[in-house]
Amino acid sequence: MDNFRFYSPTEFIFGKDTEQEVGKRITQEQVKKVLLHYGGGSIKRSGLYDTVIASLKEAGISFVELGGVKPNPIDSLVYEGIELCKKEEIDFILAVGGGSVIDSAKAIAAGVKYDGDFWDFFDRKARVEDAIPIGTILTIPAAGSEGSTATVITKEEGNLKRGMGSDLLRPVFSIINPELTYTLPMWQTAAGIVDMISHLFERYITKSKDVILTDRLMESTLISIMEAARVILEDPENYEARATICWAGTIAHNGVLGVGREEEWSTHMLEHELSALYDMTHGAGLAVMFPAYMKYTLLEDVDRYYRLATEAFGVPHNYEHKEEVALEGIVRLMGFFVELGMPITLEEAGASREDIPKLLEKLKENQGNSFGQFVQLDLEDCRRIYELASEETNDE
Repeated sequence: MDNFRFYSPTEFIFGKDTEQEVGKRITQEQVKKVLLHYGGGSIKRSGLYDTVIASLKEAGISFVELGGVKPNPIDSLVYEGIELCKKEEIDFILAVGGGSVIDSAKAIAAGVKYDGDFWDFFDRKARVEDAIPIGTILTIPAAGSEGSTATVITKEEGNLKRGMGSDLLRPVFSIINPELTYTLPMWQTAAGIVDMISHLFERYITKSKDVILTDRLMESTLISIMEAARVILEDPENYEARATICWAGTIAHNGVLGVGREEEWSTHMLEHELSALYDMTHGAGLAVMFPAYMKYTLLEDVDRYYRLATEAFGVPHNYEHKEEVALEGIVRLMGFFVELGMPITLEEAGASREDIPKLLEKLKENQGNSFGQFVQLDLEDCRRIYELASEETNDE
């Protein structure tokens, strides 16, 4: 196990009707004025908006609103939020929504306290030194942003999708009521499940040795996610299954499963170019890219993929044919994605093999000529992975 430091100050308030506590919880922060940040009309249609407003008013909390966050959140709304916070002297942000809303809130929180352009953080020209505190009410379990350091924003000019992170951006509190996810379309539920599974894989696929504890924690989390997902497919309002998915999405990305091991985020980088170019749902893009990445890197450490196949996907042991066992694990992963209704090829996701040169061009602009920890990928490697993800080759 590698040396590590782990800091996770977020208070998680989990369970039925917990969103009603938000006003009372914010009063503990002794803030003067709150920015209520959210996405489209779903929180109003569901009644959550009214619940939050009533709770804030009952607690005597002054607030202003900024809605309009879209999937793959954009920089223009972040700039608007920064200016609004400065004008209104906002000292706390409440993000009500999924990962996109929370990511947008984090970027605003950092930008308000920075004299320059907030995009400097994403260009690696500056580090976050201060930020407005934020709280969240989660409505879409997926990105894990309710407990993580990370935020991902798309810069509209140049269509650049990039991420950055800081412990200062971890939410002060996150309210998670699994009941709020009942009305999610199954596509969003499924895409969120793929996203959280991918967060496990980005940590599981490692060259760090002697990490059996976190290996087993991730394998158990993955198995639990798949079991709960299959229940939800049949019974969308099963509370225990929804609760499992909600908490799994949080622990998959709050850092606790990655301690002591080198992480590998290449697949997220490959997918970011898909969702930037096509405005693709992040989870759908990951369902396409992860099997392709796994197939391409399998021989780098057959034993690691063998373990995943046997421990998480139930492939019988066959020590004389480890590669076949490992490949069967990837096949079973793809089969699970199909069960969820997710695409497993570029074409099924609405992408095109002909656009691979465009993807590589943006990848070079965002990541340089090479990147990766488990395997150092150059642009030719990336081209081959994108080709593996295409309809003609993904089933080879």
